[in-house]
Amino acid sequence: MSVDAFGDHTSIVVFGASGDLAKKKTFPALFGLYREGQLPANVNIIGYARSKLSTEEIRERIVDNLKLKNDKAKAKVDGFLKLISYVSGPYDQPEGFQKLNEAMNEYESKNQVSKPERLFYLALPPSVFTTVGSNIKTYAYPPKEGRLRIIVEKPFGHDLESSRKLQEDLAPLFTEEELYRIDHYLGKEMVKNLLVLRFGNEFLNAAWNNKHISSIQISFKEAFGTEGRGGYFDEIGIIRDVMQNHILQVLTLLTMERPTSFDPEAIRDEKVKVLKAFSELSKDDVLLGQYTKSEDGSKPGYLDDETVKNDSKCVTYAAIGVQIHNERWDGVPIVLRAGKALDESKVEIRIQFKPVAKGMFKEIQRNELVIRIQPDEAVYMKINSKIPGISTETSLTDLDLTYSKRYSEDFWIPEAYEALIRDCYLGNHSNFVRDDELDVSWALFTPLLNYIESDDFPKPEGYAYGSKGPKGLRQFLEKHNYAFSQEGSYQWPLTTPNIKGKI
Repeated sequence: MSVDAFGDHTSIVVFGASGDLAKKKTFPALFGLYREGQLPANVNIIGYARSKLSTEEIRERIVDNLKLKNDKAKAKVDGFLKLISYVSGPYDQPEGFQKLNEAMNEYESKNQVSKPERLFYLALPPSVFTTVGSNIKTYAYPPKEGRLRIIVEKPFGHDLESSRKLQEDLAPLFTEEELYRIDHYLGKEMVKNLLVLRFGNEFLNAAWNNKHISSIQISFKEAFGTEGRGGYFDEIGIIRDVMQNHILQVLTLLTMERPTSFDPEAIRDEKVKVLKAFSELSKDDVLLGQYTKSEDGSKPGYLDDETVKNDSKCVTYAAIGVQIHNERWDGVPIVLRAGKALDESKVEIRIQFKPVAKGMFKEIQRNELVIRIQPDEAVYMKINSKIPGISTETSLTDLDLTYSKRYSEDFWIPEAYEALIRDCYLGNHSNFVRDDELDVSWALFTPLLNYIESDDFPKPEGYAYGSKGPKGLRQFLEKHNYAFSQEGSYQWPLTTPNIKGKI
């Protein structure tokens, strides 16, 4: 346990307890930690929302979303639900927060807690962060000898200006040490594994530079569209939705220098340092699209959504070229790409290495390291190997670590929200976004977003629902040094005969 970990008695308050995020993510994550014995020994969980509900009603809402995949989980449900109580109140008035404080005081007095420790999770829109934060500070902050931690959900602003305004509003209320800005992608197992993969394997670390790497791609593909949420998505777009946060976080972990230790600030220092080496994103080095009706007509286009404006130029697909100007990465093309309504749902990193010297090989494929974040976490390296038997012909195959084949179903791999809530009460900031990191990331993306939302921006290129994206994608990737494998040259291992490699 961390030296900054909360003690045996902790109050956890979930604001927005009746909303979708709390029901589908926050409470199920708390249950997962409880099931695995990872919550503090004695915990008091309180839901807070404006909805006029009883404690029994909030428990009924929660139970339907708990993951009960085995008898062990089912046996824990009643014990978990008994930990939960509910307080109803407004977000902008004192009375609800006063009732909340009384409930926490009662728990702490009953258990003779001398140093109250309170964790507040704001499963709320950013528009009320400051209001709720101010009322917590005034009416529900622990006594002087106690400690507080507060988790706020993305988006952390809409652009650089709004992000700075949000930070300015929260800064007088809570210290940076008390604030935990949650980006759930930093809690995903394969993202958390990046530091060990990079710095714990000398053969990878030695080749992790512009002398050996030809190109890097990070792709975030979703096989579904906005499905009736287009009005909400229209104000955000794909860049704000997943690129400025999730994908950029992955890229900083992939490209930063080795931290001096696993200390949270050492890790976050290196992330900020590499972000400052990024060149400005160019509007001439992007591929932007908006999905249209599927080729067979069965799936609607983005503009067919009744909640979307008829003339919307909202970007639902983006491929962005990135350059990092430092000694390690100068000259390596990096492509970040993300889109909705594509041919599959998958998030992965592809690192393609430079070709081997010719001479004895007239034609041989490039090595490629693929890190699949979801679904079905995996790391595999494409390598060249001689085809068994009398032939001297080479074949592209792979060294494959697929988690589902290596680890049994009983082996607990925390889901993202489970991992991050646990990190919070253990006092581990390493997988949360720091204020200066947020500032640099918004400064990077805001000029491009301003262009896309200006009158000068032409209508994005259409691509069919269920396709791989805009037609110019292959050409865009080739322009950024990605070499496509020759047709039929890649041999997957016999253990996975039905999987096909896709770009």
